[in-house]
Amino acid sequence: MWAMIPGSMGARSYIVVGRENPDSFHSAPHGAGRRYSRTKARALFTMSDLSREMQGIEYRHAKVLLDEIPSAYKDIDQVMENAKDLVEIRYVLKQFVNVKGD
Repeated sequence: MWAMIPGSMGARSYIVVGRENPDSFHSAPHGAGRRYSRTKARALFTMSDLSREMQGIEYRHAKVLLDEIPSAYKDIDQVMENAKDLVEIRYVLKQFVNVKGD
């Protein structure tokens, strides 16, 4: 089955085909997963950090998005490396624009 596994708002996403691995109950990661809670991310990071991490990506510069900073999430490339027995990567999507509401 085809699926998309997204990274953070500043990282690539993956189009994959599941390997139907019975050891994982025919499942796979559904995203990068958070490294820090929303509250912790707001306390740790600044708007300058967000601006630096989103360099080269068009996004709305709003404080409400600070808890979505890429550093608040696990490294999607490492997540995908760990999932190689679960999915076959077919396409890698590079982030160039991000649209989030509040």
